[in-house]
Amino acid sequence: MMSKHETAPVLEWTVTGMDCGSCAGKIKGAVERLPGVSAVEVALMSERLRLQLDESQTGRQTVEKAVSALGFGISPRAGQEQGQSGKAAACCGQGHHGHDHDHDDCHGHDHAHGDAHSHSHSHEDEKPLADGSRRAWHQTGKGRLVILTGGLLVLAWAAHFMLPPEVGAWVFTAACVIGVAPVARRAFAALAAGMPFTIEMLMTIAAAGALAIGAAEEAALVVFLFAVGEVLEGVAANRAREGIRALARLVPKTALLETRDGTREVPAESLAPGQMVLVRPGDRIPADGAIRSGISGIDESPVTGESVPVTKSEGDDVFAGSINTEAVLRIEVTRAAADNTIARIIRLVEEAESARAPTERFIDRFSRYYMPFIVLLAATVAVVPPLGFGGEWNTWIYRSLSLLLIGCPCALVISVPASIASSLSAGARRGLLMKGGAVIEAIAQVKTVTFDKTGTLTAGRPQVVDVFPFVGFDGLDVISAAASVEAGSSHPLAKAILTRAQETGASVLPSSGARAMAGRGVEASVAGELVQVISPRHARETGLLPESAAAVAERLESEGKTVVCVIRAGNLAGLVALRDEPRDDAREAIGQLERLGVGAVMLTGDNARTAAAIASGLGLQQRAELMPEDKVREVRTLAASGGVMMVGDGINDAPALAQASVGVAMGSGTDVALETAHAAVLRDRVSDVAALIRLARKAMGNIRQNIAIALGLKAVFLVTSILGITGLWLAIMADTGATVLVTVNALRLLAYDPAKEA
Repeated sequence: MMSKHETAPVLEWTVTGMDCGSCAGKIKGAVERLPGVSAVEVALMSERLRLQLDESQTGRQTVEKAVSALGFGISPRAGQEQGQSGKAAACCGQGHHGHDHDHDDCHGHDHAHGDAHSHSHSHEDEKPLADGSRRAWHQTGKGRLVILTGGLLVLAWAAHFMLPPEVGAWVFTAACVIGVAPVARRAFAALAAGMPFTIEMLMTIAAAGALAIGAAEEAALVVFLFAVGEVLEGVAANRAREGIRALARLVPKTALLETRDGTREVPAESLAPGQMVLVRPGDRIPADGAIRSGISGIDESPVTGESVPVTKSEGDDVFAGSINTEAVLRIEVTRAAADNTIARIIRLVEEAESARAPTERFIDRFSRYYMPFIVLLAATVAVVPPLGFGGEWNTWIYRSLSLLLIGCPCALVISVPASIASSLSAGARRGLLMKGGAVIEAIAQVKTVTFDKTGTLTAGRPQVVDVFPFVGFDGLDVISAAASVEAGSSHPLAKAILTRAQETGASVLPSSGARAMAGRGVEASVAGELVQVISPRHARETGLLPESAAAVAERLESEGKTVVCVIRAGNLAGLVALRDEPRDDAREAIGQLERLGVGAVMLTGDNARTAAAIASGLGLQQRAELMPEDKVREVRTLAASGGVMMVGDGINDAPALAQASVGVAMGSGTDVALETAHAAVLRDRVSDVAALIRLARKAMGNIRQNIAIALGLKAVFLVTSILGITGLWLAIMADTGATVLVTVNALRLLAYDPAKEA
């Protein structure tokens, strides 16, 4: 036993054969009953089982056997360090659709109802082949069951027409028993795990009941149709996962590694930071890295969705999976394979399953009451009419069996996650990343988008355009002082000043005690003298800006320039004016938001005149001279009239990004853009913000369609089964058919291009 201060290791497996959210619920319910197991997460679309395991109580093989017994394939997840302790993500949310848990009671133990709607699977279902490809449907256990039951059904019908009726009936009975045997085996495995109400159990009861009342032919047909539905669900679910698998295939398997003895081909996954690789024209870049020699066009569409190659040269960063289009490049590896941009995108999309949409949580809560209601209704239909009104037992038992088959809410519980997974995949292929269903739903409800200015609405590459020295200083003095303070800063304005210093030959002196003053500027000690680079507003408030200098600053700001004051030892050394041009698509992006009925506001710490000049050119409202806390207040005020999206660079404005309904980071695959905000747009396009909203709205529309399909079909067949209009085989078609329909409908999102306006 582990002590209370020890943390159980986090283990991960790949689980194949899951077709719907209820499959994940069944796995979760089975493994978390094992002693020493905690923090169980089952992610449907990424086929992942993650848990914390105290191996002194339960071994890994016991976990694997529990999953295998339910009919799923399971193997240790590639690349995991199984022995490493770590913090598991919260157990609630990841893939246990149709399960008994909400976020408030994720460690409870009443799982029975959550397992009421699971499907049978063969142990080898969808197990990847050696080359990573997937088996054809007829090579899986479910496919073989279809072939077997179909063949038996044909033999039974042949016997029915060629042999005496009683012989034909026995052949149908044999076909039914042989076909339902694998289903019954899994039903009793689930029962042994404490889950009595599964679709396998309902199928077994329905088949046995049909045989008991003499409906052997229909029982055999139902078993066959169930097997066919399983195959169709598997194919549809596999197609939904293909988007994630396609991302993983973008990174080449091998790389040309430079060594002292020349180049040699090595596995790309073995590359380590600091190594140098050679990338020829037409090759995919094998790792995230930086160009050390060469100039070439880089097609980054696999990562960012940007189809136009970008010219990159020495010092520029490149992404794994991008295509070198023109010339040989020497690239220094900066990230290991497990941490490259595409790997992080895949992890983000996989982990997004944990952030479930409110609609999805509602469906889960609804489904936990739906199944008991159906079972109770079926029992009532079987017993009340014969006992209370003299009805025929066989007739009403038959109708109750039909109701049991309709009772599986698989179509309902997969209606949301299938749409979410498809929209996440469609977005990831186009450089639009969203962290789960909750984020998608929030984006769809956005009424106002607030933008940071520098690096978001503008290109983030300001240039020094004017330098105004004051008495006792010259232009080089001003730039030298400013550059000495800004040395080492990654802020766009700092980079512009340092570039100007390099171009003019101004000296950059060592500084110490550098201190950023939020919303005001920065200061440091240079050669024993306090030097400040601050905003005109702050300079005026502290009495450091003479009236003559203030007039110059106002004129420059009215021209759309950003002005900073350089103060040396309490005296104004000069003004530096910088201009950062709006992005090429910024004006069109604001127009797209207007057409979507979404308002746009620019929130900036820059002065009011510069902000007004830029905002008027782009056609949006603006709030200027804002401190970080002011931006938070503005976002909170705007939120009173609906959802607010804040778009920034992912580093600055963190409080405002957190305060907004949705925080969106702009950045070409940076760590911050991928990890800090609720969503990210990897291309430097403001228009992708509108695309993000269109994709989210399309996804929510698709979800509403799926829920209508699932509930509509169930409602129709519930009524027709009670009335005796439809029988067992139509009931099972309604169940599996609805699941396939909602999955196929969700797959339509994969082809949706949110960049195109409707």
